Amino acid sequence: MKLVANWRAVLRHAWTVRLLVLACLLTATEVALPLLDGLLPVPPGVFALLSGLTSAGALAARFIAQQKISGDDQ
Repeated sequence: MKLVANWRAVLRHAWTVRLLVLACLLTATEVALPLLDGLLPVPPGVFALLSGLTSAGALAARFIAQQKISGDDQ
């Protein structure tokens, strides 16, 4: 496995990375929800659903050229 040449730019600017970080945070919130014992008035499964939608958005974003990192503007 070899990293792309501009991996730092990808890490900073790629929407895929941003959306996957958000999905991880939503998943962690879903896991921690029972520990909060009703402090958040959110039905079970909402954060899991949002995490799934965010992951699907990250998959779609993977195929969209992004000016700062794709190299298309050169």
